[in-house]
Amino acid sequence: MTDQPGQRPEERLPVPREPSEVAPPTERFTAPLTAHSVGLSPERAAKIVTQSASARWVAFLAVTIVALFVIVYYFYDLGVPGVADSSRLDKEVAAQQVTAVTEGYSLFEANCARCHGAQGQGGIGPVLNDQAKLLTHLTPGYLQSVLTVGGRYVCGDANSLMPIWSDQGSPPGPLNYRNIQELIAFLRAPSTLQFQGVDPTTGLTTTLKGWRDPAFVPAPSSTPVPNCWKDAFASPSAAPSGAASGAPSGAPSAAPSGSAAASPAASGGATGTVLELTASGTAFDKTDLTAPAGVPFQITFTNNDAGIPHNVVIHKDSPTGAVVWQGAIFSGVATQTYDVPALPAGTYGFACGVHPNMTGTLTVK
Repeated sequence: MTDQPGQRPEERLPVPREPSEVAPPTERFTAPLTAHSVGLSPERAAKIVTQSASARWVAFLAVTIVALFVIVYYFYDLGVPGVADSSRLDKEVAAQQVTAVTEGYSLFEANCARCHGAQGQGGIGPVLNDQAKLLTHLTPGYLQSVLTVGGRYVCGDANSLMPIWSDQGSPPGPLNYRNIQELIAFLRAPSTLQFQGVDPTTGLTTTLKGWRDPAFVPAPSSTPVPNCWKDAFASPSAAPSGAASGAPSGAPSAAPSGSAAASPAASGGATGTVLELTASGTAFDKTDLTAPAGVPFQITFTNNDAGIPHNVVIHKDSPTGAVVWQGAIFSGVATQTYDVPALPAGTYGFACGVHPNMTGTLTVK
């Protein structure tokens, strides 16, 4: 083909060739004849068999290792049957519970102890460490509702001092859902669970335990826990039973046989001995009292805690000993004079039947 100027178009076309001058087509790929032979040589077949057997052994070992790992991990997670404390999951659940209870204790001391007492013994608010209440009344669902709605959920009192704590309430409170769960975990913690916390009386870190006794069984004669904690003190002439919501666990339901029942009386008894005692700020103003032996005497008890129930209970030897006599529970602000029967000479403890942290020593001589 030419492009020279001045030539006619037909002179610039390719020069035609004869068919005989075109090269015949050739095969695209060529190989020696040995490459096209059919079948395997004995050496090649033996090599393939050896490689296949090795691959099967590798696969078998891999499957065996994976199966052993799954079995070992299963028992590591869930524990070996018959071997105590061998489950990783159980240990992790227990550790998380301890963490939640520890955080809940800190929340309780910072926000709740002022009204309910550092040990849940009650004060401005109701008792929380009573075993009967923890068994049937203070359930997780109930506590969740109280913390979300506030104190009005308990007794229907719109003027209740207890505010809304949950940020899901209306208006929202200061605690989020995790704080609420931790607080409930602490309130419901069993006595078998131990955790580290700061002792409010000493300010030192110590080992504490939960309030709820998993083995607690109410006495057949115990009364049901009232829906409203104030109902336990509606009648000033009778102390609450061991299952009453306002009394601590194990509190007697009546004065011991042979002792005089407490009733208001004019100041001045048969012997003229009258002891003065006042409750204020969920504490007695005196921790030591002295009374004559072998003769009746009186205790003029003034409750200066408005709306909070108190009484006086006399115990043998110490405030945790056997009950010798107990006075009627009444709410403040009020005053009652108890008639106490004659007591043998000795050392006694006195306490509030509603708030066991209120204690003192009575010397009879």
